[in-house]
Amino acid sequence: MNKLNLTLPRRGMLTAAAAGLAAAISRPGLARMDMPANQAPYFYRFSLGDARATVVSDGPFPLGDPAGSFLGLSKEEITRQLTENFLPPNNVVLEQNILVITIGNKTVLFDTGMGSVKAFGPTTGRLMPTLKTAGIDPAAVDAVILSHAHIDHCGGIMSAAGRRNFPNAQIFIAKADYDYWTNESTVGPKLKSFYDQARKNLTPNLDRLHFVKDNEEFITGITALSAPGHTVGHTVYMINSAGKSMCYIGDLTHHPVLLMEKPLTEFAYDTDPKQSAQSRVRMLSMLASNRVPVLAYHFAWPGIGNVAKFNDGFRYLPTPMEIMKMPG
Repeated sequence: MNKLNLTLPRRGMLTAAAAGLAAAISRPGLARMDMPANQAPYFYRFSLGDARATVVSDGPFPLGDPAGSFLGLSKEEITRQLTENFLPPNNVVLEQNILVITIGNKTVLFDTGMGSVKAFGPTTGRLMPTLKTAGIDPAAVDAVILSHAHIDHCGGIMSAAGRRNFPNAQIFIAKADYDYWTNESTVGPKLKSFYDQARKNLTPNLDRLHFVKDNEEFITGITALSAPGHTVGHTVYMINSAGKSMCYIGDLTHHPVLLMEKPLTEFAYDTDPKQSAQSRVRMLSMLASNRVPVLAYHFAWPGIGNVAKFNDGFRYLPTPMEIMKMPG
């Protein structure tokens, strides 16, 4: 058999394939896909025992240069921690992961994002449209639970027009936090925008505010655990359903690497940075020892994972998202 006869058809096929590829590339709808500005959807559903949960987002929360927020670490140490974890060293972008869970006969929402205020850029304030996309009716929310009264946690209770975004919800917060952030003299001029947001979102709702206490199961399956320091009344919440547990940790730690690898690092927005660091170590140690999953408000979306002891600190291990329900 002639060797030339074997190679010529192959060359012909390659030539035809190349011509076909060139033709496909020239047709934009076939071979080229434009990247949309935003990913969709921006919500994630999961179950916890008998409870059904959804994480929605209020949008990315850019902090900028980490040296301005994570205190007590040298620039070199910050760069090392971030680059070793394949994160950019010059710009920290947090998330705002808002948990909505139906537990027992109540639908509960944890923290509410920035609302209409754009103090940290234009990407925040997406809670209400994201709830709509997820098919969650704000009027069906029975309880809004706040980890604390910072601008990016209580800002979405009221609309820009002064209407209640969750008209049928009771609101739960530690009294110490309410008292502090609605008092202009304790907040001080440096964080006046935080005071303004607390007054705008909390004081119109005094008739439906409930003050949680440490170790109180104030809704069946949800227990408050005091973790002060980031604010005077900062609180995390243990959620239990049908033998399964998860801890919503709010701002116990803002970053999955910084504040974790060296947990005594201080954060610029802490009311009492040293108390905050002690609360962080105490709570993360408990969660790591008991292997309790966490939902972290500011970690990469959707913020679900576990913490484990690592040298003198901790490591965050994200839980894989379950996009398709697996059998068994």
